[in-house]
Amino acid sequence: MLNKKTVDDLRDLRGKKVLVRCDFNVPLKDGVIQNYNRIDGALPTIKKLLSQGAKVILCSHLGKPKGEPLPEMSLAPVAPALAERLGVPVKFISHPRVTGEETQKAADSLKDGEVLLLENTRYRAEETKYGKDEAAEKYARELAALCDDGIFVDDAFGTAHRAHCSNVGVTKYCKENVVGYLMEKEIRFLGQAVENPVRPFVAILGGAKVSDKLNVINNLLDKVDTLIIGGGMAYTFLKAEGQSIGNSLCEEDKLSYCLDMLKKAKERNVKLLLPVDHVAAEKFAADAPHKVAEQIPDGYMGLDIGPKTIQRFTEALQGAKTVVWNGPMGVFEFDAFAAGTLAVCKAVAELKDATTVVGGGDSVNAVKRLGFADRMTHISTGGGASLEFLEGKELPGVAAADNKDGRSGR
Repeated sequence: MLNKKTVDDLRDLRGKKVLVRCDFNVPLKDGVIQNYNRIDGALPTIKKLLSQGAKVILCSHLGKPKGEPLPEMSLAPVAPALAERLGVPVKFISHPRVTGEETQKAADSLKDGEVLLLENTRYRAEETKYGKDEAAEKYARELAALCDDGIFVDDAFGTAHRAHCSNVGVTKYCKENVVGYLMEKEIRFLGQAVENPVRPFVAILGGAKVSDKLNVINNLLDKVDTLIIGGGMAYTFLKAEGQSIGNSLCEEDKLSYCLDMLKKAKERNVKLLLPVDHVAAEKFAADAPHKVAEQIPDGYMGLDIGPKTIQRFTEALQGAKTVVWNGPMGVFEFDAFAAGTLAVCKAVAELKDATTVVGGGDSVNAVKRLGFADRMTHISTGGGASLEFLEGKELPGVAAADNKDGRSGR
């Protein structure tokens, strides 16, 4: 996974067209970009290519238009944002078919150091059907044909767990397939944290459902020294142990799995820590009356970890040298139930000489909302991709890149 060619391995780019798969899946409101993090994350790779005189063609998806050219999911707002940050004009082709004669002409007319942005790759239904029909194969060929010099850079970790036309299909028709700086960083931090961690290695898992993280739990128990489980998923574990959880979230069909994982932790000599008290409320609401309880009474649901659990979890983090965190400890969007996530976040941020990796989804939102983003070693840009990485799965978008030993990843 770590032995992939990167953008630094590309040579003699002046005058050559390079196709780059970015992740410009930005939040939009009335056509206005609400958060520029993903655009900013793509800049180092684009700037590197431009500095070498390449003609850069950018593609990305945005949202899930499902093959419909929905104007609210157009990449049009991304072009001026890129131009402002790059200091060069960014041509944008607003074509519902993404590829085609107009797009090809625009690509062919590019001068050295110029940038072309394509329309949302998912305006074509074929994008998500690679490997399933000939139309998708044709679409992949059309995208690859835009860079007739056969150079492709994948810098979209957020879609690395998907085998789509624009990240995997194109590699079949390009001569050189490498990863960009953002992708390289994701692979490096997640890979080193999981495969070659400095110990003690502590993983923190939260979020709503055990079923979302079945394979993650199983895989991490083979690697970590301590596994902390909070959030909604903890209640299924607690019920499996015979504890009262009231009306808390519980997946009845996962109780036996939880018992198996508790047994595995014991066999592997891994400390598996669960909440010992809870902030419980009668309803799921920001203003719900609540109380701290060691056993959740009937009619109540756990919405955050309690003060004793906060102490237990933060003490378990002391001295950790590698931490991987995926999922909040409670309903952090409600101030009354954010204390657990805030305390864990603070404890991770304050670790000395530790590699701290926040892996996608709600935990990233929590870290940013609570103001600790700049104190983490790495914040992953890919929720689903980082989860599958933590499961130990091979990511198609990464696997498709060429290996440093010269072998094709395909």
